[in-house]
Amino acid sequence: MYAVEAEGLTKSFGDTEALRGVDLTVAPATVLGLLGPNGAGKTTTVRILTTLLKADGGRATVDGVDVAADPRSVRARIGLTGQYAAVDERLTGFESLEHVGRLFHLRAGEAKRRATELLERFDLADAGGRVVKGYSGGMRRRLDIAMSLVSRPSVLFLDEPTTGLDPRSRLGMWDLIEELVAEGTTTLLTTQYLDEAERLADDIVVIDHGTVIAKGTADELKGQTGGDRLEVTVARADDLDRTAELLQDRCAVTGGERVDPEARTVTIAASDTHKIVPGVVRLLDDADIEVVDVVVRRPTLDDVFLKLTGHVAEPEVDEMPPAREEATRR
Repeated sequence: MYAVEAEGLTKSFGDTEALRGVDLTVAPATVLGLLGPNGAGKTTTVRILTTLLKADGGRATVDGVDVAADPRSVRARIGLTGQYAAVDERLTGFESLEHVGRLFHLRAGEAKRRATELLERFDLADAGGRVVKGYSGGMRRRLDIAMSLVSRPSVLFLDEPTTGLDPRSRLGMWDLIEELVAEGTTTLLTTQYLDEAERLADDIVVIDHGTVIAKGTADELKGQTGGDRLEVTVARADDLDRTAELLQDRCAVTGGERVDPEARTVTIAASDTHKIVPGVVRLLDDADIEVVDVVVRRPTLDDVFLKLTGHVAEPEVDEMPPAREEATRR
């Protein structure tokens, strides 16, 4: 049984189609990265899966429980952290966690113990007695995630959890997410940061304009761009054509190489790239071709997104009109 499963989810806001048949699955104790630019449909998908919105069509389950038919049971199983830290600046860190515990009907003593445990777990023990208004962005983010874990959910939804964080806080958040998953927490992570998905996700779903356009591991998706490529820079432009011929023979490919006379480079598809560089250097040296540099270029998820969509992963129009989004929060 999948921890999260969605089939054919659709959702419109007036004339705007936010989702147009989204399918996804998340295996227990893994991370699914839901990748796409702002406006692609990621947040709408999360809101449906966490019972904050009702889908117009399709079905979804969390821990085998139908999201639309039994939303109360679903909410008892999940934790949710939105794009912005939802913390009360007037409370201390300890009070924030204790308050959430009481909302989940924990007894007073248990709520206090859980608050203390989470403050220590998230490296906030020294700041637990301080008012949240004085917390840094990274501290607020950690507190926000801690609040979503008070009830010990089996499934955690993180909607762009590193938005607005500085690089150091962002790396710390990645470490924290990895620790949670290692402890058995199933996580659905939405992000527009390609390096984040590559670092954290066991599997990735790429969504664009409300439609799933690709699924797979990071390596599988990167394979769709043609795999690794070898880039050779030579000292003399006159040697480019001969270099291309030699590389075709060495890499056993016909055509597909790219020659850039201005940069004096030849780029060609290659396999076994961890072994190929020394052989290429010897090959060109034997041919009296002076080599300036030999580099293996591995495709990134940026390359994948560009190939799949025809555009880079830049923010688009918001998938939910502001007035409707505010109504949903209320």
